[in-house]
Amino acid sequence: MGTVKQADVTPQVIAKDRTRYLAHTDNLMMVVIDFNDGPTREPDPPHSHPHEQVSYVVSGEIIFCLEEAQVHLGPGDIFTVPPHKPHSVQLLSEHVRLVDTFHPIREDFLK
Repeated sequence: MGTVKQADVTPQVIAKDRTRYLAHTDNLMMVVIDFNDGPTREPDPPHSHPHEQVSYVVSGEIIFCLEEAQVHLGPGDIFTVPPHKPHSVQLLSEHVRLVDTFHPIREDFLK
């Protein structure tokens, strides 16, 4: 895939006021996700997947939920998600940008 320039990308709408764009190799995927629907009263419904995930909070504030634990995170913070573990975020600010990395790549994001 090479390079992805934000100015040249039309982000994929994944839900109302939520978009993403991505790049990947054969084994690793990076996803930039923008949430423009915060703050929210409660976390998004938990989800899980077979992928390892490491995420970086670029902007905004969230509560990161992993199983029963909840942690307040802001710009510069990082969280990790082991495979098959239920997790979610709650938006504490109007706009949140996360950079998620996945191994292996999320084939479901390419469809």
